[in-house]
Amino acid sequence: MNYVSSAVAFLLDAANWTGTSGIGMRMLEHLYYSGIAVAIAVAVGLPLGLALGHTGTGSSAVIALSGALRALPSLGVLTWLALELPLGVQIPLIPSTVVLLLLAVPPVLAATVSGVATVSNDVVDAARAMGYSETQIITRIELPLAAPTIVGGVRSCVLQVLATATISAYIGLGGLGRYLLDGLAVGDYTSTIVGAILVTVLALVADLVFSVLSTAVQPKGLNR
Repeated sequence: MNYVSSAVAFLLDAANWTGTSGIGMRMLEHLYYSGIAVAIAVAVGLPLGLALGHTGTGSSAVIALSGALRALPSLGVLTWLALELPLGVQIPLIPSTVVLLLLAVPPVLAATVSGVATVSNDVVDAARAMGYSETQIITRIELPLAAPTIVGGVRSCVLQVLATATISAYIGLGGLGRYLLDGLAVGDYTSTIVGAILVTVLALVADLVFSVLSTAVQPKGLNR
């Protein structure tokens, strides 16, 4: 219990929020690493998922592969990539981003494929009968109807990445993982609790934001 109270006191001390190694900077670094991975995951997973969901080709295999990628040991893969990738040691952001992408892409891709696949065939056929092109069907029919499911996938992606980005500190990067890694190295358990609390707070805030967003993108016709 003393460690918890010490962690709370650390968080409430304004002096710990400033400087290059302060809480504020560590949070910005953590969000930076996470943001890169999430942005790339959405840029890759969303269009690919829309295409696969629209055609129905290989959707089952994609969902199965997504589940398999989530089971990879992130820390082990990070260490291997840091050693094997060109410039992996010199530019640790590269292996860190690759590892986070392995976690970030699957939920976005799977949710997009599933969301599009659940759109009624009758609705799609009606759109074709009205002269919609395949691109218009995807962007004007399937994407809006699948939006809540897609947002749910991005939500899962963000939460997983925020939680896992702490391992970036293992190969010399910053972020909230520094509190966990450095604290464990010297037996400073107050520091590890501080890191855990901050990651949890970030995840809770992100979860709340996406909860609101999920409701906002719900088609009004379906709400009624």
